[in-house]
Amino acid sequence: MAAAYVIGFLEGTGAHAYFLATGGLHTFSYAPLPVQLLLHALLLLDPLVALLIVRARPNGALLAAAVMLLDLAANWDGAWHAVLADPVAYLRPVGLLPITVFGIFVVLTALPLRQGLANVEAPGDGIRHRPGAPDASVG
Repeated sequence: MAAAYVIGFLEGTGAHAYFLATGGLHTFSYAPLPVQLLLHALLLLDPLVALLIVRARPNGALLAAAVMLLDLAANWDGAWHAVLADPVAYLRPVGLLPITVFGIFVVLTALPLRQGLANVEAPGDGIRHRPGAPDASVG
């Protein structure tokens, strides 16, 4: 499950980097300013989530769910009228459909992943995490 998170969030990093490289700072100018800021922030948040999951930090799963909820809200807000106008156009393996499927996966699996990561010794920290014990790690 953790591998799916890492792959998904690194793919998101690549997509946001591509949009920034090809469209510049105004690549999301169609969206309201708060949504633009969020979509640019995902260039930092997505790899942060992937790093936290790789480092077996339990709170990485919770951050992943929060990031995906915000990402889904921003994408659906921007596409809502177009989806209503032509819903079949969004049934393709790029864009809104895979973001939505991945987002649902992350939200539904965040708590089980957090519990699983809490039982794993994080690389390099020498701490064995136990369920119910205070999290001694920062992330």
